[in-house]
Amino acid sequence: MDLKQIPKIKHTESGNFFLLAGPCAIEGEEMAMRIAERLVAVTDKLEIPLVFKGSYKKANRSRIDSFTGIGDEKALKILSKVSEAFDIPTVTDIHSNEDAAMAAAYVDVLQIPAFLVRQTDLLVAAAKTGKVINLKKGQFMSPGAMQHAVQKVKDSGNDKAWITDRGTMFGYQDMVVDFRGIPEMKAFAPTVLDVTHSLQQPNQSSGVTGGRPDMIETIARAGIATGADGLFLETHFDPANAKSDGANMLDLQHLEKLLTNLVAIRKTINKLH
Repeated sequence: MDLKQIPKIKHTESGNFFLLAGPCAIEGEEMAMRIAERLVAVTDKLEIPLVFKGSYKKANRSRIDSFTGIGDEKALKILSKVSEAFDIPTVTDIHSNEDAAMAAAYVDVLQIPAFLVRQTDLLVAAAKTGKVINLKKGQFMSPGAMQHAVQKVKDSGNDKAWITDRGTMFGYQDMVVDFRGIPEMKAFAPTVLDVTHSLQQPNQSSGVTGGRPDMIETIARAGIATGADGLFLETHFDPANAKSDGANMLDLQHLEKLLTNLVAIRKTINKLH
């Protein structure tokens, strides 16, 4: 699909990868605006197409006392305010058929979580909104199997689909990225690498997911080198106190240096072609 199909998308002629970035969860309006402001400043400077990311609800939690959100409509309205304030598109994940139409009224891209990407009714409901659909590859699925998820979206009358790789389960408490999957999945749809979720260490005995944020640049560099069309990054100005997934998020203060290095790699790759 053409990035220009996304409302408010910028810098589509730059030759850069596109970026889906923001906090794991919407914790409030002030934090969302603060993160978005920095993201816009850096991506405008580097001419990177940006989609602001934020979950309005966290439905997949290890423990019942984990943070799940501030209220669906409240969080969705904050995403809409971010879009209006900074003139950028937004993406959020949905978890049930009923969520599709509700979220589509506020955001530009609907994301299907990895654990739910085989749920046919959910994919059909999302596709029928006419929004761009970001399909997270299941941690339990091969890259080749994602062609069927893309086809479900297309068969529902929507040709605007992406695939996002977020790593594959390796044992019980770790994830790995098989970079062979990026060119394989690009044959089906534009392909994004979810850098930060690929560095999760789930199923910890504490019930709180761990992570390896020290490896963010390593994984991101490899993703660009192997041809990822876009990158997905969760970032926060205070990861240690983030209400969700702080263990694997990028500290916002490191964003510009990381993206500057990745743009340099992308420009080198483009010259090779």
